Amino acid sequence: MTADSTIQRIARLTPLNAILALIQARVAAVTSRRTPLSQGLSARALGAVLAEDVQPPQCPPHPIALRDGFAVAAAEIADAGPYAPLPLGLTACRIDVGGALPGETDAVMPLDSITLRGDRADATAPIAPGEGVLASGADATPAVALRRAGERLRALDFAAMAAAGIAEVTIRSPRLTLARATAARAPVLDAARATLIHCAANAGCAVSEASSLAEAMSDGQCDAVIGIGGTGSGRRDDAVQELTRRGRVEAHGIAICPGETAAFGFVGERPVLLVPGRLDAALAVWLLIGRPLVATLAGGSVGDLPMTASLRRKVTSTIGMTEVIPVTCRDGIAEPLGSGYLSLTALARSDGWILLPAESEGFAAGSEVAVSQWP
Repeated sequence: MTADSTIQRIARLTPLNAILALIQARVAAVTSRRTPLSQGLSARALGAVLAEDVQPPQCPPHPIALRDGFAVAAAEIADAGPYAPLPLGLTACRIDVGGALPGETDAVMPLDSITLRGDRADATAPIAPGEGVLASGADATPAVALRRAGERLRALDFAAMAAAGIAEVTIRSPRLTLARATAARAPVLDAARATLIHCAANAGCAVSEASSLAEAMSDGQCDAVIGIGGTGSGRRDDAVQELTRRGRVEAHGIAICPGETAAFGFVGERPVLLVPGRLDAALAVWLLIGRPLVATLAGGSVGDLPMTASLRRKVTSTIGMTEVIPVTCRDGIAEPLGSGYLSLTALARSDGWILLPAESEGFAAGSEVAVSQWP
C-alpha cells in the first residue's frame, strides 16, 4: 500500500523545555495601553498584567477618625479617670468615622469614655496620641506602589485602587483569536473550546473567535492564535498542514502527556498554538504551553500558588515526558486519579493537579508534591 503523503505524521516529540525556550526567544510583549477602572470596563482588565507600577496618592491626605467619638488633644486629658473626670477643652469636637481631625487634635475618644452633662462633656479615661486615628498616608503613599509592573490585576486590586481614587492603569492584554481547526461538531470539542476561552479570559486576554483556523491565522489584528482540534493523523486532521501553508511549524508532537499531538509555530511573528480536541489534552497544553505563552505576551509570569501535600501512593512517569496528573486533596494528602488519558470522571473529581517533570521517573508514596488549582 502506498503511504498517504497528506497524513500529518509526528516524526518525533519535541521536549517541553525547547518549546518554552523558543517562546522566550521569539515572542515579545505586546504594546501596553491605558485602561479606565470604571465598573463597566474593569472586567476586561481583570487578570491583565500591569505594564507600569500603580502609584497611589497620599491616602488619607490628612489624619481621619477611625471611629465615632470626640476628637481631642490627648495631652489635655492625660490625668482623666472615672473618679476624676476632666472637661474636654475647646479644641475637642464631635467627629464621625472618616472625618478629618481638626489641626490641634491627635486622638479620637470613644463615646463610652465621655460623660455628657448638658452642654458639658467630660473625659472619664485618658487616651494615647494617635488612638482611634488613621494617620496621613497610612492607607497608601506614593513611595510604595499598590501593585508592581508584571503583576496581574485581581478583583481585590480594583477595590483598593477605587478606594485610593485611582481612575486608570497601564496594562498589557494580549489579543487572542481562537478557532476550531476542524469542522467536526462534538460535545468534547465544545468543552475544549469553552475551557480555553475561560482560561484565556482569566489570564487577562482579549479573546475573540474566528470561523476557521485559516481565518484566525489571517487576522492581522491578533497577537496569537490557538487552534482547537485537527492535530492528529486522522483523515480530517489538517491543522498542522494549514499552519505549514500559512507560516512555519516549529514542532508537531510535544513531549507532554496528555497532549502529545500539539503543535507550535508562527505566522509571521505571531505565535500559533495548535491544541488537541480532547478536553484533557487541551487543558494540559494550556497549562504547560498556553499560560507561559500568554504570560510572555503580557510581560508577566505564570502565577501559580500551589499548596504542598503528601502523595498517598506512588506515581510513575516515562523519562522525557512532562505529565499532568489530577489529584484529590484531603487533610494534606494528595491522591492521584490517573495519568495518560485523563477521564472526565478523573477531571471532575479532582481538586487540582501535580506536574511530573520530564527528567523524573515519578514520585514515591509519601513524597511532598506541589498541588496547583485548575484554572
